[in-house]
Amino acid sequence: MAKVSIPTVFRQYVAGKDTLELEGEKVKDLMEQLTNQYPQIKPFLYSSDSKLRSFVNIYVNDEDIRYGQQEYTEVKETDEVSIIASMAGG
Repeated sequence: MAKVSIPTVFRQYVAGKDTLELEGEKVKDLMEQLTNQYPQIKPFLYSSDSKLRSFVNIYVNDEDIRYGQQEYTEVKETDEVSIIASMAGG
């Protein structure tokens, strides 16, 4: 199972956990499992048309999936997946 790091801002929606072990062949599979297990997190990750929100970035072993196959990026059991919530400040 891949380890998925949950950012602090979203931990309240996953029972306070900072890391989850999820199973799947692609990032999309992991995200589906995450939102099925913890449905309250889904609106913060996805828009109403089921697209990943623009401020949510996902990395597989420090590689940004936006510059590869996006949610179809393959994931191995030993991979570390990070969900990063970009926040604007001023």
